[in-house]
Amino acid sequence: MRILIVEDDKKTASYLKKGLSENNFVVDAASQGDDGLHLALTGEYSLIFPCPALPTRKAKPGLW
Repeated sequence: MRILIVEDDKKTASYLKKGLSENNFVVDAASQGDDGLHLALTGEYSLIFPCPALPTRKAKPGLW
């Protein structure tokens, strides 16, 4: 399963990525909303975790 994490807090993103990777998930992370949106639209992800308070893009249900 491939997962995308879009999180501007580097410590939180690292924590999530490490934990998920240790459980055999393939994880990509983006720290900016626009980068996350680009990855979401061009990659094949089973699950996307958008941060609800990104500085460049507000996460809204249904937009990802």
